[in-house]
Amino acid sequence: MATANPFDKIRQEVGGQQRSAQWYQTQVNKLGAINTNQLLRQGTLVNRIRPGFMYLFGYDPKLKETLPYYDRFPLVLPFRLVEGGFLGLNLHYMPYMLRIRMLQYMHQYASDQNMNEKTKLRFTWNILEGSARLKPLANCVKHYLNEHVRTRFLIIPYNDWVIASQLPVERFVGARKTEVWRTERRKYA
Repeated sequence: MATANPFDKIRQEVGGQQRSAQWYQTQVNKLGAINTNQLLRQGTLVNRIRPGFMYLFGYDPKLKETLPYYDRFPLVLPFRLVEGGFLGLNLHYMPYMLRIRMLQYMHQYASDQNMNEKTKLRFTWNILEGSARLKPLANCVKHYLNEHVRTRFLIIPYNDWVIASQLPVERFVGARKTEVWRTERRKYA
């Protein structure tokens, strides 16, 4: 039996209205456990990323033996293509409420106000580095190598970014998510 798509369920509940971060958390909690592998089969999958869009994918880091922790299913906003991969913001390195605040603040960099599948963010490292309000995102910048991507990329439409940011699909290896958030917060506090 196929699991219902959590984006569809929550989007239906939203009904086009502005909702609080707490409301999203309540809706996500009502969904129960989310199987990340199933989620990766329920949307539009692509083979390549484009900067400014949001993606969820499976990843196996090259240097995983030396990392204190890493995320096997990053939720990333890529902002630069580099040789053999890309740089992007993995939102999983921040607590849920902070993810919403960062996405709200970054909305000013949206390519348009339509908030649909064509909407993307236009931002650079200079913007991230130059804004005190975006300082927590600096710890989320990760370098991903194409040869270590283990799934196709699930593209998340702009109007689902807040929902995606609240889904508990991070899969940290080496530490629990609360430990990761605490460690990362110390770096920018």
